[in-house]
Amino acid sequence: MGGVVAADDEEPRHGPSFPKAIEELKEALSSEQVTTDPKQLLAYAQSVLYHEHLQGQPHAVVIHVRSTEDVVKVVHIARKHLVAVVPYAGGTSLEGNVSAPSSGSICVDLSGLNKILEINESDADVVCQAGVTWNDLNEQLKMKGIPLFFPLDPGRNATVGGMIATGCSGTNAMRYGTARGEWILNVTVVLPSGEVIKTRRRARKSSAGFDLTKLFIGAEGTLGIVTEATLRLAPVLPTRVAIARFPDVQTATNAVCDVLNRGPAIQCVELIDELGVKVLNHYNSASSEEREPWPEQVTLFLKLQGCPFSMLPMPASIEQIMRFHGATSYRLSQSECEDEQIWDERRNGLFAALAYKEGSKGWITDVCVPVSRLPELITSAKGYFKELGITAPIAGHVGDGNFHALVLYNPDDPGEVTRAREAVARITKRAIELDGTCTGEHGVGQGKRKWLEEELGQGTVDLMRTIKQTLDPDGLFNPGKVCSSFLALTRLAFGCELLLCIAHSQSQKRTRLRLTLVIPCSDIIKLFFSPLLYAYHAFRVACRVVISGLTISFPVVPMPKRTSGTSTYLWRGVR
Repeated sequence: MGGVVAADDEEPRHGPSFPKAIEELKEALSSEQVTTDPKQLLAYAQSVLYHEHLQGQPHAVVIHVRSTEDVVKVVHIARKHLVAVVPYAGGTSLEGNVSAPSSGSICVDLSGLNKILEINESDADVVCQAGVTWNDLNEQLKMKGIPLFFPLDPGRNATVGGMIATGCSGTNAMRYGTARGEWILNVTVVLPSGEVIKTRRRARKSSAGFDLTKLFIGAEGTLGIVTEATLRLAPVLPTRVAIARFPDVQTATNAVCDVLNRGPAIQCVELIDELGVKVLNHYNSASSEEREPWPEQVTLFLKLQGCPFSMLPMPASIEQIMRFHGATSYRLSQSECEDEQIWDERRNGLFAALAYKEGSKGWITDVCVPVSRLPELITSAKGYFKELGITAPIAGHVGDGNFHALVLYNPDDPGEVTRAREAVARITKRAIELDGTCTGEHGVGQGKRKWLEEELGQGTVDLMRTIKQTLDPDGLFNPGKVCSSFLALTRLAFGCELLLCIAHSQSQKRTRLRLTLVIPCSDIIKLFFSPLLYAYHAFRVACRVVISGLTISFPVVPMPKRTSGTSTYLWRGVR
């Protein structure tokens, strides 16, 4: 038996010589790079902030790689023994992005790839390894006196590799965009074949061929493992922080839209709802530096940005717009120290919420809609929470329509867990109905995979699966994430393989099964069969059997794929 399952209800399987794979890893790498300690295996199978329903089983082995070459060695051994490979670095992901398959896998720990390889101040870019955290990168630039920074700012201790894998963003997204913008100039990737590629050169722009860099951004390690990246940097500009309070989300959003349309340079606009402010007050009251409680109103945190000359009139113009739209108060910070104190309050929102209800865990949502639809979505979310009896403070990157609700629940109360799951599902569905997305910045992972087809459509997700199956025909790279869907059923005679593709449609409430036959053949045999294969391709002949909602498609469309010394045809089933 071979390959790895990616469907929700299936058990991943690996080759029978799994212990042999571990022995070969120990031989190929130094002994201290190979970990089989049970506690470590479980720790690496989940993120720091995980939900029980996304908790992975222990890996079979954790490999602490030190170079791209180490990753290549791991991949070759994994391919030989048909073992799943799961990349891991900072462990800060939130949607089960690094959860281990339940039968075990090789966890590739990239945190040791933490070197900044090259700083090009004149070109405003930096070359670094995937295990570098964005905090450390910016701190190193600051220590060297370089007036540049990497502006993407997700959770603390997020690594460059993880940021690329999830297509991250953060509080700065309104001003600087996301990882899917032009901040990642190129990546060095180890493919499932073991081949190493670099997606492009270091030039600021290029129109040479496909944009393969973006292919790996947001792929969550399912298409390849990123080991290095060239990142674009931005100049450090002066900032000022302000707080504005509003009677409701609608008036706050109207003010933000007006500011954005008028053009003042705002780096961040963050929103916290009434409950979120109450949570911050509660958290602050227990700290050693207690402040006066804030009014429990919808609150905007604004970070104004610009050159010293442009900063002079900006605060007054922002205040005028805020008050025009009904702000009950507006206050500009008076010092850099106060700037930090105010922004720390926003950063502490997650930890404050987790401490609000003793014994509770937090289920962090992540959805995004057009900015004008944000009030409607938040109003719907609050209605769901009230109906289900859920406590969930809301914080959002209101400048780009992205918001998070931290759904608090007692993990020992099955009914409360069910209600929390229902609340998250309703919010996600509502976001898609409002022309939004099931995930603004946390990635798909396992937690949002069932919503992907409803958001993007079946054809788009099928195209993703085609790309996945082309690059990773054995389905070994981070199985079960995004849209992975392969299970190799068995190896047949003469090197042939029979694969099963499992595709679940949340919107249509059905599961499709596809059989794929992999036939290695010589060039002579390929020439003999090519006309027949491409005739099938041209006429789109397909045989389908529908049994109780399950559609079984027998493969007919050939997809040529070159392998070393042979030509392999993947016959891919079509609907």
